[in-house]
Amino acid sequence: MGRGRGVGRAAGRQSQLPPYCVRCPWRREAGLPPTMGLELYLDLLSQPCRAVYIFAKKNSIPFELRTVDLRKGQHLSDAFAQISPLQKVPVLKDGDFTLTESVAILLYMTRKYKVPDHWYPQDLQARARVDEYLAWQHMALRRNCLRALWHKVMLPVFLGEPVSPEMLAATLAELDVTLQVLEDKFLQDKAFLAGPHVSLADLVAITELMHPVGAGCQVFEGRPKLAVWRQRVEAAVGEVLFQEAHEVILKAKHSQPADPTIKQKMMSRVLAMIQ
Repeated sequence: MGRGRGVGRAAGRQSQLPPYCVRCPWRREAGLPPTMGLELYLDLLSQPCRAVYIFAKKNSIPFELRTVDLRKGQHLSDAFAQISPLQKVPVLKDGDFTLTESVAILLYMTRKYKVPDHWYPQDLQARARVDEYLAWQHMALRRNCLRALWHKVMLPVFLGEPVSPEMLAATLAELDVTLQVLEDKFLQDKAFLAGPHVSLADLVAITELMHPVGAGCQVFEGRPKLAVWRQRVEAAVGEVLFQEAHEVILKAKHSQPADPTIKQKMMSRVLAMIQ
């Protein structure tokens, strides 16, 4: 499948068919052929899902969007477990091939489709800088941005669990330290995290940072270099696409309380996730 092409499939089209497809049994029952193109199982509440979504849309990669509503617990269903035994999003399906983990998915799309080199450069050292950031961020920026969102908004508003002022203050202090590392170690005086051009590193980082922004944290206040970097990344991605991808997270603080059954299913996983 060439870049930006698809047989009867627009880039990023939202499927009106059922959200789950385990070897597409419902397509067989309806007398339809199996889906042959790319399918992305996403919820744009999730920061790695936003990175995957933006990357695919920006690079005109044709895909079917299968929305998995995390706040309704759809990822915990038996049907979704057959697609992703880890019961996490994002998930990529390419015919019979299924792939989990956002960085792996981004790299798969980078290698399969002829995307511009700046996303994941061929130059050895430039690529190594992107790899360096991607290796660091998972237990650093991602963890602390996730904890900020959950401690400030999702636990008290969505799950109805109080968070002490001391815990919230400690979480935000840890995030502040991580932001300083992001600025001093990775951004420095460069236009982008890995060099003069936008890369996967920037895309992954900005989607992480929008988590605490969605919680009402002033992430970029008092950090002029990071603020200008954000503007560059948003411009490189495209402002319309950027806002589209982040509409859900920017409304997170207005989440409705979880159904008690969903809360019971999610609570242990959430607490483990934000330790």
